[in-house]
Amino acid sequence: MAVKSLSIRIDDEMLDKLHYIADYEARSANGQIIVLIRECIERFEEKHGAIELGKSSSAKSGRK
Repeated sequence: MAVKSLSIRIDDEMLDKLHYIADYEARSANGQIIVLIRECIERFEEKHGAIELGKSSSAKSGRK
């Protein structure tokens, strides 16, 4: 599995709060973001079913 980089824009207060929570959980900010993304994917898949990647028919039309 390749590891990719992602750049985001985040305001100072939100970033400070992210660091606070990450420190509390004994994680880096990056590690905390990964945990949050995994939890988001799990919730989505519980509600909508497993995400199947690589198919020609995309679920992007279901975006809101």
